[in-house]
Amino acid sequence: MTVSTFSAAVHITPTVIKTLYAHGKRKTKKLKDGDEQQEATDDIFFDEAFHIVKSFILLGTENTVESLQAFTNSHVPAPPWTAVAPVHIPLQSCNQAADLLIQWFGPEDLKRVVGGEKWWQVRGLNGIDAEWIAEKSHLRPASVHIDAGRKYSEEEKLVLSMEQLETTMLYVHGGGYYWGSINTHRYQIIKYAHKIRGRAFSVNYRKAPQYPWPCPLHDVLAAYLYLIQPPPDAAHKPIHPSKIVFAGDSAGGGLCLTMLTVLRDLGQPLPAGAVLISPWVDLTHSFPSIHTNTATDIIPPHGFMNKPSVLWPMDPIKEGGRVAHVHSDSLLKPCYANTPDAAKNVARDTAQVPPTDTGKHGDSGSKQETPSGSASTVPPKFQEKASLSDGGTCNPAGRGHGQGRNQNRNPSNTMPIDELVVNNGHGASSDSIPDLDDINFWQPNPPKVLMKNPRDVPLEIRSQIQHYATTEQLSHPLVSPILQASLGNLCPLYILAGDGEVLRDEIIYMAHKAANPAEYPVREGVIRDGLRQRGNVHKFSTPTKVHLQVYDGMCHVLTVFTFTTSADYAYHSIAEFAKHVTQHSAEQLNRNPFPVPQKTPETDVPLCAMNDQSGDTVMIRERVDIHGRVRSMERKEDIAALQLRPSEIGIIKEETLFKWLEGQEEWDRRFKYRATKIIKNRKTFEVKADSMIKNARLRGLLLAGEDNLVEGPMVGRSNVARGTIQEDRRWGPLDLVDEQPPPTAIAARRDTGEALALLKKSIYHTAPATHKTIPKMKTVNIVLGTFNAPFRPPRQSVSEQQVHTGMRHIHGMRMWQSIVSYFGRKVAVKAAEDTRRVENALMETGDKAASTVKSAAVIGN
Repeated sequence: MTVSTFSAAVHITPTVIKTLYAHGKRKTKKLKDGDEQQEATDDIFFDEAFHIVKSFILLGTENTVESLQAFTNSHVPAPPWTAVAPVHIPLQSCNQAADLLIQWFGPEDLKRVVGGEKWWQVRGLNGIDAEWIAEKSHLRPASVHIDAGRKYSEEEKLVLSMEQLETTMLYVHGGGYYWGSINTHRYQIIKYAHKIRGRAFSVNYRKAPQYPWPCPLHDVLAAYLYLIQPPPDAAHKPIHPSKIVFAGDSAGGGLCLTMLTVLRDLGQPLPAGAVLISPWVDLTHSFPSIHTNTATDIIPPHGFMNKPSVLWPMDPIKEGGRVAHVHSDSLLKPCYANTPDAAKNVARDTAQVPPTDTGKHGDSGSKQETPSGSASTVPPKFQEKASLSDGGTCNPAGRGHGQGRNQNRNPSNTMPIDELVVNNGHGASSDSIPDLDDINFWQPNPPKVLMKNPRDVPLEIRSQIQHYATTEQLSHPLVSPILQASLGNLCPLYILAGDGEVLRDEIIYMAHKAANPAEYPVREGVIRDGLRQRGNVHKFSTPTKVHLQVYDGMCHVLTVFTFTTSADYAYHSIAEFAKHVTQHSAEQLNRNPFPVPQKTPETDVPLCAMNDQSGDTVMIRERVDIHGRVRSMERKEDIAALQLRPSEIGIIKEETLFKWLEGQEEWDRRFKYRATKIIKNRKTFEVKADSMIKNARLRGLLLAGEDNLVEGPMVGRSNVARGTIQEDRRWGPLDLVDEQPPPTAIAARRDTGEALALLKKSIYHTAPATHKTIPKMKTVNIVLGTFNAPFRPPRQSVSEQQVHTGMRHIHGMRMWQSIVSYFGRKVAVKAAEDTRRVENALMETGDKAASTVKSAAVIGN
């Protein structure tokens, strides 16, 4: 069963019933025990909503990636009181953004790290879907100046009527980088537009695994350029960066932070500020809360798994296992985590299907020698986990919190140093380990794994573990921005996290790293391997102004639960921040980058604030309880996440590896038969792709630099009904011969239906500038065109193109909005009743007090 409104209802209904029963049982026990401690889940509405969202995400993991994407990218109508104007960010803006990224990477890293400069610019649509959002009551259509010489569509007139709104929010939605859309988040964005009394602009960026990193980053960068440097035919006027605030949740928050670092590095104008809601900034999962907060968050315990399909995973059957021991005489010098083929440097068993991250492409930038030996498979239930070798024992207690920020070299999750025999760099053996200066050993880049016991034979991951990027790329600073050499010199950041979410620790660390670049340096391996990062350490040393709030009892992306008191406070605070940074001068913002903070009677500066030498506020650190009451955060020394050494951040640790592997092995067993069918289906698609290209060649397809090798009718560069060659479309799937895209990228694949749809569209409908001709269609298709319109472009990937269904008004996304609205109304009624009870109690108390005073006065007389 695919993800649909019906399947979601069937899956979630038992959850609602179980939660109701468990909630009543828990509340009864608390009353019986006299437990007065308040929790977020004491509210039945939040308790139900939390488990509904968690249940839906689990449903998504039990279905294919394409099914989840199609459901969450289905177009849903906006409420009637809102003004929503869909627009298309054109290829011109996409090319501007591509040029910036090409400049950022440089030719060597484009080839060695990204796999080329062409494949990530290939797209199916003629741009990027986006939409303007505002509240109709805020518009002033009468004040709009319309050019009499231009004909405007209704959508363009709507955009023009938003021009007088001062604050603009560029919103980037979340969804693990591979699901979600402007439709899933529209209700939240509408609420932001209402609160800021401005306009919001949301972008439906391409998603992984079909369009992996850096495709999503490319698209959100194009959206920003579209706002500040609109093409001539855009309805809106250029928006000054000082009037724009970025906002994003989860993966969207990570994209916003990454985009800020790219703009900063290239000297491009930054927005006025950024709101990061539960941003995902460490895709290696190297912080403790990934393991400690599983029960209190909506994220699945083993991460985002999916039912196998022709699209994902790349290796539905992995001969030799997904994790292997690495046997070698000397420890490997790993490729920089950016390298698409780092794992090729390890000799290993031959797999039936090419590994997801390795084996498909060579690493032209690597100068490493392949060590002798082979990789042996880790048994599925080898749950000694840390002690896979004969010598040594694991000592997790050696975490050494509070031992100083400068101890970059000794990972704290390994055995204590005084129990180890240092080998002074002569390699690992059963009795000794490399010297502490051996970064390759102590800071292994993915796919290598940091072992709890350094004497253990190292492990290596042989599968892609995240949809967004290959395993080797996970520690790249534009994939995991926690590994930026510096997060200084950025615009003011308002960062929100839930205390119960699995990403809590990395968010807290990232906030402090931005406000204190010198105190929280990146690990040495990143500096060694990244030229740009090496320069950024000293170039961007000015602290970024940060306001961090951690919400008690809240899970990942607390703003989803709009009806809660915590979320209501968050929406209000976000709106106040957005208005503050976009409506005050730069001089005022330098003195006070945030709305008026809470003050204590003794001082004009809140206790939770940190100031620089000039007295200006650099960081505000707060916690917010379930009633929206703010208090100061504890000292940095008392926060465990801030005691991690730089050397243990941004690496895959053994505990994290086995957490993922346990879930992946369960999925492999459940879908073993399906995996075999998938391999056969891929071969069928490959045959169809070869046939499509062959037929196109026979019918006149010519690429740039080719001569007419086939006699027959051809269409040149002209706007004909069948298709056109688009000058702004730089590249197509047939232009990637010299590139090495990630294995999941459909631009270079020929084994999925979506890849064939992309290929067909680029040949017959919207060809790139590298095509000299559009081939003639078959006669039979022309005849059938009378009935079926075969010249209509094929539907593109659901990771890019919205799905339009006939069930718009009963779609699951619309139903969720209704549920949230219902909960909101109930909570509002309850709050109003509580307020009335308090007022009545105060009045009664006042009356009694007045009566007492009056009686005393009578007696006194």
